[in-house]
Amino acid sequence: MSPQPSMSSSHSLHSSYSSVSSPTAPSTASSTAAGALEKGAIGTGDLVFFVVAAAAPLTVMAGVAPVAIGMAGQAAPLGYLISGLLLIVFAAGFTAMSRYVRNAGAFYAYIGRGLGRAVGVGSAYVALLAYNAIEVGLLAVFGWFTESGFHELTGVRVSWWVWALSGLAAIGALGYLKVTLSAKVLGVALALEVLVLLVFEAGVFAHGGGPDGPRLGALSPEHLAHAGVGGMFVLAVGAFIGFEATAIYAEEVRRPERSVPRATYIAVGFLALFYTFTVWTIINAFGADRVQAVANGAGGTDMVFTATERFAGAWAADAMHLLVITSAFAAVLAFHNGATRYFYALGREGLLPRRLGTVTAGTRSPAAAVVLQSALGLAGVLATIATGADPYAVTFLWTNGTGILGIMIMQALAALAVYGFFRRDRRGLPAWRVVAAPLLAGAGLAVLIVLVCRNLGLLTGASAGINAALLVPLPLAFAAGLAVALRIRRRDPQRYALLTTVDAERG
Repeated sequence: MSPQPSMSSSHSLHSSYSSVSSPTAPSTASSTAAGALEKGAIGTGDLVFFVVAAAAPLTVMAGVAPVAIGMAGQAAPLGYLISGLLLIVFAAGFTAMSRYVRNAGAFYAYIGRGLGRAVGVGSAYVALLAYNAIEVGLLAVFGWFTESGFHELTGVRVSWWVWALSGLAAIGALGYLKVTLSAKVLGVALALEVLVLLVFEAGVFAHGGGPDGPRLGALSPEHLAHAGVGGMFVLAVGAFIGFEATAIYAEEVRRPERSVPRATYIAVGFLALFYTFTVWTIINAFGADRVQAVANGAGGTDMVFTATERFAGAWAADAMHLLVITSAFAAVLAFHNGATRYFYALGREGLLPRRLGTVTAGTRSPAAAVVLQSALGLAGVLATIATGADPYAVTFLWTNGTGILGIMIMQALAALAVYGFFRRDRRGLPAWRVVAAPLLAGAGLAVLIVLVCRNLGLLTGASAGINAALLVPLPLAFAAGLAVALRIRRRDPQRYALLTTVDAERG
């Protein structure tokens, strides 16, 4: 790759892009800015909230960790730890590249700059599919958790889809308003859900660490030979999905060259340690030799609530029932905001209708993208209602199987893109960070992708035919993006040369 362009060449690039790909080329710098996201609106703390809230620690621990334990037993804590360590290795190169690529399309821009624009566009279409699949699943599970929690606390049952649609309306409104408001909502929700999990953990160890006392044997690598480990990694890696939001918001963050790397390391490091310790605590709460049977038995999905009531009191379990609702809401909001920025980035570059690449004058939010994203969420809820599908066992698990695998594929491609970007010019950065780390992360992610594909049925509980159908949309989406990019290259080489570069060379 050539060295980073100067500020003057960057300005020329943006001017060229405007004249080639905008419906009417902006005539002034101010008019260009009017179509941009708000600069400097987000700080490091806000970024951490977006990332960790997207991961939804309480939803993961209370709603998903029991499934992981049911699959892999005592291997579950190591699954979360290994996934976190792998993503920290990935983050070394990812954050190095963030100095030079600042684009709301995140992985799309990274892959395009490192592996070629056509591959980048293909990955962008995969990103849209993955983010929308995950949001639809999270929206359904938000409604499912809310129905259950509301009934538990009041005795009144209101159908999950009523809650899901109400949540979608609130999320759409927050997405339309200033991004800083979403950050505040996510920050409060995150603090409360982490606090209630700490109360649970403190309760377990205040009572001696469970029926058998604390047992470090659950962290032994020998458990990784368990037959269900492959399916468990779908959930373990998926628990970190959303950390790339640090790059998605790079156009809106203050001092991105510092904030993006800091927020990424803080978020991934915190999640890796917190998940591992919490899952280990859950295992100790029930006993290492019995926990898998509990997870797979009647009431296994409620095992974290049951343990919280036993060790910390009914008040803590009631609080957890409420906070798992806000946790799921926060996760939907974070993914909704991330997906709208992908729509915005692709609309801005003409890879989707250009209307999606516009923002409102007052809030600087991508309003058209917010409306489209909300409509897709609505379609997912209506489809679940129409088919009578279980919002948790089908809509949540099936869509997240597709979405998580899609993002894992993009992560692997992004790791290779980091190597490609720095291959000819390391820009003064150490080889371990821009050569060894991305190649190691790419290889590790490739292994996990194979494991996930081979064991997807452990997650979905579906037939081989359905599992294949859940995987097919990913290569189809990539092929569609690749076809669009090649068509642009054939018809308008100048415009093709500018793909993935808009807003990428600032600072």
